[in-house]
Amino acid sequence: MNKQDFIHKVNEKVKLIRVEQDFSQDKMAEILGISKKTLVEIEKGRSSFTWSGAICVVTLFEHSEIVRMTFGEDVKEIIKTIAFTNYQADYPTTLGGKVWWRLVSETNGFKIQQNILSQHYRILDSKDRRICSSYDFEYIKKRLTELEKIKLN
Repeated sequence: MNKQDFIHKVNEKVKLIRVEQDFSQDKMAEILGISKKTLVEIEKGRSSFTWSGAICVVTLFEHSEIVRMTFGEDVKEIIKTIAFTNYQADYPTTLGGKVWWRLVSETNGFKIQQNILSQHYRILDSKDRRICSSYDFEYIKKRLTELEKIKLN
């Protein structure tokens, strides 16, 4: 997934999110800081959000069932993975991938998992803390090899 794919998905889902939240087009446009005319054009597929506009939608409505069914449990991780290409930070402990993830491999206390919705990958340590995430599986494999070498030393 890249920025354009993300924007496209948000464009497709914004009306469903609005209806789910029981907002009029006027209210939704006000919340998003755009004109009603722009919102109508986006909902009809004749216009598009910008990258920052799409981020605004999913961040404001991150607990929406529509957003969660489209992007998974942690849309902020997806945004950062897209924005920074290969994202790495000190993450809190996760639930270990019980809901939105499939196990790709497990070795030396590390797991590679793939998100079933967005298809991005992540590495978890033995305590289910996120080490890094990326859409690039080759990067994930390389990073896992580096982590295994560090652990063995």
